[in-house]
Amino acid sequence: MALHFERSEFDARRDRLMIEMAEKKLDAILLFAQESMYWLTGYDTFGFCFFQCLIVKADGSMVLLTRSADLRQARHTSTIDNIVVWMDRADANPAIDLRNLLNDLDLLGARIGVEYDTHGLTAYNGRRVDEQLQTFGQIADASGIVGRLRLFKSPAEIAKAEKAAALSDDALDAALPLIKQGGDEAQILAAMQGAVFSGGGDYPANEFIIGSGPDALLCRYKAGRRKLNKNDQLTLEWAGVFHHYHAPMMRTVLTGKVSKRHQELFDASRAALIAVEKTMTPGNTFGDVFDAHARTMEAYGLTRHRLNACGYSVGARFTPSWMDMPMFYQGNPEPIAPNMTLFAHMIIMDSETETAMTLGRTYLTTESQPKPLSRHDLDLIVR
Repeated sequence: MALHFERSEFDARRDRLMIEMAEKKLDAILLFAQESMYWLTGYDTFGFCFFQCLIVKADGSMVLLTRSADLRQARHTSTIDNIVVWMDRADANPAIDLRNLLNDLDLLGARIGVEYDTHGLTAYNGRRVDEQLQTFGQIADASGIVGRLRLFKSPAEIAKAEKAAALSDDALDAALPLIKQGGDEAQILAAMQGAVFSGGGDYPANEFIIGSGPDALLCRYKAGRRKLNKNDQLTLEWAGVFHHYHAPMMRTVLTGKVSKRHQELFDASRAALIAVEKTMTPGNTFGDVFDAHARTMEAYGLTRHRLNACGYSVGARFTPSWMDMPMFYQGNPEPIAPNMTLFAHMIIMDSETETAMTLGRTYLTTESQPKPLSRHDLDLIVR
């Protein structure tokens, strides 16, 4: 089998989930998030774009309901022994197969948690699940149970994150020689993704973000490429990825002369990131981290140019996003604790002057100050 962790690691994760289920008095939980299945069993697929569900009973036993295309995938990449296939056919309703499987597992009338908040369960399929289960048992929303367990990384997971961070650094190193007047965004993007692949990494859970000129103010990937001017700005957000563990970074790189506005925005970004680092310690919350960012931006007169979040947890994620929960936003009460891998990004977009500035990297939280996982410094990069 193609497992990326020892069996004992998966056993420990299963035991942690069983404790949570017992506390919430769940007889079973229905997992639809691919990252939940991967974390719990190693199951590695993009087949979650179709209906599939991992049933976990209170005693720790598991059954995967999936399509025939993923039968061998599950056998090869996971610890799952019991795999049931629902058949593709006209008017197929796999939610009926799920209900029948739950009945076979003696769960009629049981208290069952459902992982609703995931891209792995569309609204259409969620409605079908509800229709089949509304009279079957006591249904509870179990979204976030596995997600919160995943927030705290084991030593083996930290090693994956550190490898991913090294690949992030490699990607930046590959891009820098190409960032110059006449430099082609297509070549820059190819070099960055190629560096991750060459280092043994994986596809990211979402596209790398690249944009220059006016497009440097965008925070999402878009189609279309351009070449850099003599005095230009290039915003990059990317992630090294290793065994699906992500370590994002973000930079706005300048070519030619540094404008006064760019320098002002960089000074604010750097000050805000340093303030965030000082706050990213046990005893503070995710909301406190955001407040440190917001106060700094306000001090620089940039409140209307900042975003309403400044980072989030990262780990093993699948399409369509490497963003994990919780996030750094106002009032988030989640405590900072050791052994979290957190991405903090300072993003300032001044649409009035079409000036962009970003700065971000991934950290490992500790008992005191967080540890940056990048070997690169926080200096302004000018080519």
